[in-house]
Amino acid sequence: MRACISHEKAGLMYKEIFISIDELENRIAVLENGTLVEVYIAREERQIGSIYKGKVANVLPGMQAAFVDIGLERNAFLCKDDLNPLGDDEIEDFKNLSIKDILKVNQETLVQIVKDSIGTKGARVTTSITLPGRYVVLLPTASYIGVSRRIESDEERRRLRQMADRLKPEGCGLIVRTAAEAVERENLERDIMSLTQLWEKIQTRSKQVRAPNLVHRELTLVYKIIRDIFTDDVDRLIVDSSTEYDKIHELVGMFAPQLVNRVHLHQDRRPLFELHGIEREIDKALKRQVWLESGAYLIIDKTEALTVIDVNTGKFIGRTSLADTILKTNLEAAREIARQIRLRDIGGIVIVDFIDMERHEDKMKVLQAMQEALRRDRTKTHLVGMTELGLVQLTRKRVARDLEDTLREKCPWCQGTGMVPTPETLRIRTVREIKRVASESRQEAVVVTVNPRIAMHLLGWEGEDLERLERHTGRQIWLRADIEFHRERIETHPVGERELRERVEHLREGDQIEVFVEETFGHNLQSGLGLYDGIMIEIPGGGNLVGEKAPITITRNTRWYCQGQLR
Repeated sequence: MRACISHEKAGLMYKEIFISIDELENRIAVLENGTLVEVYIAREERQIGSIYKGKVANVLPGMQAAFVDIGLERNAFLCKDDLNPLGDDEIEDFKNLSIKDILKVNQETLVQIVKDSIGTKGARVTTSITLPGRYVVLLPTASYIGVSRRIESDEERRRLRQMADRLKPEGCGLIVRTAAEAVERENLERDIMSLTQLWEKIQTRSKQVRAPNLVHRELTLVYKIIRDIFTDDVDRLIVDSSTEYDKIHELVGMFAPQLVNRVHLHQDRRPLFELHGIEREIDKALKRQVWLESGAYLIIDKTEALTVIDVNTGKFIGRTSLADTILKTNLEAAREIARQIRLRDIGGIVIVDFIDMERHEDKMKVLQAMQEALRRDRTKTHLVGMTELGLVQLTRKRVARDLEDTLREKCPWCQGTGMVPTPETLRIRTVREIKRVASESRQEAVVVTVNPRIAMHLLGWEGEDLERLERHTGRQIWLRADIEFHRERIETHPVGERELRERVEHLREGDQIEVFVEETFGHNLQSGLGLYDGIMIEIPGGGNLVGEKAPITITRNTRWYCQGQLR
């Protein structure tokens, strides 16, 4: 299970929202029947929904797009499909026009961010402004009326559409949200009036400022969650900040007084996310491997173009037939995949490689289970179907950075491949580097500094490999190990014989010192490895002292390593 709470009403979904506020970041977790399904993190507030007065920087007819300067670090991207054709009587056939006939460089335009900047890409914007409220979305640049598809009752849809038609401001459109189901006319009217006043303020400000400039900033993450997610289907909301609790309590009392008694202040001394197991679940959501309760597991790999999810039976062996085992694994995986997609906020193309199924009815059961699980996702998701190879394809709208991009960055060494060269590869690379430095210098010796593990591979048996390399290069080689070095880091530089001698004589036979045993010495598990000022020390019998300090007496000293006897 994902979180330590597990409430479940008979046949119903028990839904909770946890809000953790501190000076470092704001975090919001959504749980369904005690299972973590969504996480939102705000270190810098997202810009999605904010409205800017921008200036067209350049127009690209070949891409049917333009870049708009809105005052941020990178220009925003405006596609022709995101241009609003209404309001310009001179445009007769908008679809057939080139973007260069619609936009000109230095032209000012009001745009709204619909997708955050990701990586090197600037934000994506549209000229079709939308202003979301609690129950409706006001469309100042459109004229149609829509009703949320999540409202399934035809009678309720007709009621809401008729009500919206009567309340719709002149020259604007409306979308009735799911939260409006069963609400009274007064609630919708109050919501529409508030949004209409907001639009008037935006228009007034846009006339007063010069481009590029911010005209309207979208609500902070916490208040967007209150507006969009905290609806009648949520059983309780817990926040760990008394200040935010008072604000949320007041806000909910204004637009949804029936939910006020579901808002609670966390007063336990233990941190909110830790108490309910959410910290642990967030850490698990960053792992490549996801274990299922049956013992099967998923492998989730993210590439530049798409996300690939592989299903494996793992430890699950089933009880009846092979086909039954595969079906049960795939059904469990389908539900967990839907949760992982929501939890990690995976966007774009997703390919799922389920375990091969021979029966057509089994394939349909898995697709149906996945479709059912995806219905809980508020983000637009489209299940395309299953290919002839048994791969399930789906797409999910990508709006902002996903959970992994928010909390992690690519390893600077492997650049996201998850692979590093083998010790043998690095030994060969180091030998070549030593040869290069030796050939380019007239100094008598070469000092090479590497990670201890690579240094042990360079040594060979009692230093015979380095002795052979010295004969080949005609240079003395001093080997230095640094535990802080990444295994791919290699440093070489030439030195004179006098400097080398001073370094080597830093430790003498008979010296008594104390060293920390870092690991076992090469393939000899009986010996420990100690480091003293970069010098490797083999400690016979010290293999069982890894992680401890050991008093030793130096019994042998070479240019490459020392040996020390335990005292």
